Amino acid sequence: MIKCTKCQLADSVMRAGFVRGRQRYQCKACNFHFTDEKPLAVPERKRRQTTISDVAKALGVAPSTVSRALNGHSDISATTRQAIIDVARQLDYQPNLLAQSLKSSETNTIGVVIPDIERPFFATAISGIQQVAAEAGYRVMICQSKESYATEVSNVQALIASRVDGLLICHSRETENFDHVKPQACRGIPVIHFDRVSNEVDSAKVILDDWNGAFHVTEHLIEQGARRIAILAGPESLLISRNRLAGYLSALQKYKLPILDELRAHIDFRTESAVAALDAWLALPNPPDAIFAINYVNAFDLLIALKARQVRVPEEVAVVGFGDEFMASMIEPGLTTVNLHPHRIGQQAARLFLEQIQQKEQFQPRTFVITGDLVIRQSSLKGKGQASFFKLNI
Repeated sequence: MIKCTKCQLADSVMRAGFVRGRQRYQCKACNFHFTDEKPLAVPERKRRQTTISDVAKALGVAPSTVSRALNGHSDISATTRQAIIDVARQLDYQPNLLAQSLKSSETNTIGVVIPDIERPFFATAISGIQQVAAEAGYRVMICQSKESYATEVSNVQALIASRVDGLLICHSRETENFDHVKPQACRGIPVIHFDRVSNEVDSAKVILDDWNGAFHVTEHLIEQGARRIAILAGPESLLISRNRLAGYLSALQKYKLPILDELRAHIDFRTESAVAALDAWLALPNPPDAIFAINYVNAFDLLIALKARQVRVPEEVAVVGFGDEFMASMIEPGLTTVNLHPHRIGQQAARLFLEQIQQKEQFQPRTFVITGDLVIRQSSLKGKGQASFFKLNI
C-alpha cells in the first residue's frame, strides 16, 4: 500500500497518471502529488528479452494496456501512451516478431540463402535485394551455405521455421537434390531462384545469359588467334555449367575448331581443383593456348598458378573468366571476363518476390534473363602489348 510522502496517510492515495515513466499519485487528504521513486524493475538481460509484461509491471498497469498503447489504440490517452513508450525504451523492449507473425501470418521478412557472402558477386547481389526489399518495407535474413548442400538444407529449414514471407536462393555447388525448395517442403511460401537455379522446381528465376556470354568470350579468344581453347567448367549438375559449356562448344563449332575431351575439365570450383586441371593441361604434348574459366575466382587461380610456373599470359596461354569484380582490373595482367551485373540480379529477384506476393494465386512463374557485358583486358590480348579497355554488349 502506498503512503502519502507528506501526511503519511494511505487510504486517501490514488493513482494520477505518469510523469517521465513513473507512476504519479495524488493524496486526497492533503491534495499533494508525488511519484513512486522506486527504480524500474529491469529484467536480467542475460536471461531473456524484455516483454510487455515487464513494461506493465514497471508501470503498474495491465499488459493489455501496454499492448494497446504500443499499437496506437485510440482508447489510451496521449499521456499514458507516452509514459508507456518511455518505459519501454528504458527497458529496451523489442517487439516479438514471431508472436506478431502468428497473428498476422506475415513477418515482412525475406529469407536469402547464398553460397558465400565473402564473394563479391553474392555480396553485391545481396545489396540489390536489400535495396528493393527495404523500399517495400521488408527486412532481409541472410544465410550462407559455404557451398555445402547439408548447410543449405539446414538454412532453408531454419528460415521457413522463422516464418519468412519468401525465400530467395542461389544453390551450393554440392546441391543435386532440390526437394528442400519444392512447394511441399517450403509450406507454399514463394521461392525465387537466382544465378544457380534448378529446373526441377517450378519457381520464378533470375538467370544470366550464360550461353551467349560463354559464346562471345570464346569467340573473342578465337579472334585473338587461339585454337586450342580449354574450358574449366563447374559441376555438371549445375545448370550454369551446362549452359556456359554449351556456349563454348557452339563457338568452337562455328569456327570449325576441334572439340577435344582432353581440354574440358569439370571441377568443384576449389582452387586446388583448378590448379590440378591446369597442371594436367600443361603436361599435354600440345598444351592449350587459351583457357576459359566459367568462374572468375578460378580464373584468378589460373593467373596466379601460371605466373608461379613462369608461363606467360597471354603470350603462351590466354585466360578469360566469367564474372567481373574490382580485382579483375587490379590483378596483373588484367582479367578479360563477363560483367554479370550482380546488383541488378539481386534487385530483379526481390522484385519477382514482391510481384508474387501481390498477385498470389494469379502469379505465373517466369524466368528473367540478365545480359552481361564482355570486358576485354590484357589477359586475352595475345601479342597486343598494352591492354585496350572497352566493353562489348552481348
